Amino acid sequence: MNELYTPFIRTERHKALFMKVEELAKFAKKYSKEMDEQADFSPEVLNKLKESNYVSWPLSLQDGGKELTLYELLLLQERLAVGDGATALSIGWHMNGVMELRDERMWSDELYQWLAKEVGTNKKVLNRIATEPATGSPARGGRPETTAVKNGSQYVINGRKTFTSMASVLDYYLVSAYLPEEDGIGWFMIDAKTPGIKVDPTWNTVGMRGTGSHDLLLSDVSISDKYLVETGRNKSTTPKGWLMHIPACYIGIAIAARNDAIEFAKNFQPNTLNTPISEVPHIQDKIGQMELKLLHARSFMYSVADQWDRYPDQRERLGPSIQAVKTVVTNAATEIVDLAMRIAGGRGLSKDYQFEKYYRDVRAGLHNPPADDSVLMNLAKHALNEHE
Repeated sequence: MNELYTPFIRTERHKALFMKVEELAKFAKKYSKEMDEQADFSPEVLNKLKESNYVSWPLSLQDGGKELTLYELLLLQERLAVGDGATALSIGWHMNGVMELRDERMWSDELYQWLAKEVGTNKKVLNRIATEPATGSPARGGRPETTAVKNGSQYVINGRKTFTSMASVLDYYLVSAYLPEEDGIGWFMIDAKTPGIKVDPTWNTVGMRGTGSHDLLLSDVSISDKYLVETGRNKSTTPKGWLMHIPACYIGIAIAARNDAIEFAKNFQPNTLNTPISEVPHIQDKIGQMELKLLHARSFMYSVADQWDRYPDQRERLGPSIQAVKTVVTNAATEIVDLAMRIAGGRGLSKDYQFEKYYRDVRAGLHNPPADDSVLMNLAKHALNEHE
């Protein structure tokens, strides 16, 4: 096992889970180019994730899962991203969502047990869908323009959602909507086969193309009121530690770029040199910078995850640290990929190498929530409020 990973693999369980995900990462890598070119998530990759039971691992042991800790989730998602970043980020939304529902139990016991069976036994995959064209990121507090109007025991939902990762292959959409009768926001669990749902193939971005984050159209979607699974009344205030799957994904992309850059440097020897470029001081300097940034970012990320797991009664105070991890790690990831590109030189722009894809994909991390400006403002407010 690569020395890059072993410092963070602390138990035999970690090692066993990690080795299984290594195989998934290699499989996803085979489809990485195809997914990028088609701007869609691969059904073959999703089937592999289901067949391996990876999609059920966040569930408790009694529900057929591995009862993943946050630390383990990050360890596995990082490794999956080394194979393909789009695969890791996409399935990360499902993994994060199931862990949140497992730990916070915001749903009724009956609904949660139904969900656990759907995920654990039937290997169904879901994503929480909130972003819209007009409101932008829900992290900014915008009210959904998607509406859910009560009609007897049914709700009729209309709207358009954006950034629906894995839109074309999901089994369930967990959709936010404005409830006019209550003047509040609710979340609905909707089967992807429900009439009135359509995936609009709008995803045409520079990076993370393989997530297939198309628009989701809901036209007079009628759904039973029992699938109104969350409202403001059962909303948790606990920091969303599981969202650290986002920085774990992007640092995984950076590791892939680092690995390829070192391989390139050790094997590329122009006719102006008597040695490979790995012996050139400024190349070694760049490799050293990559190692330092990786060590710093990963140590911080895994340290916060370890605190989350070890001290559940202190999770409320970890909010600022969780946000800081996202900013520190995703920015470090972009810097590491940039250094890898500089090592590869002009060849880094060639489609014959992976560098240009790493460069495109890693930049998406800067736009995943929370945004840097929001993190810095919250850290400042926290410091000012805590200062005596």
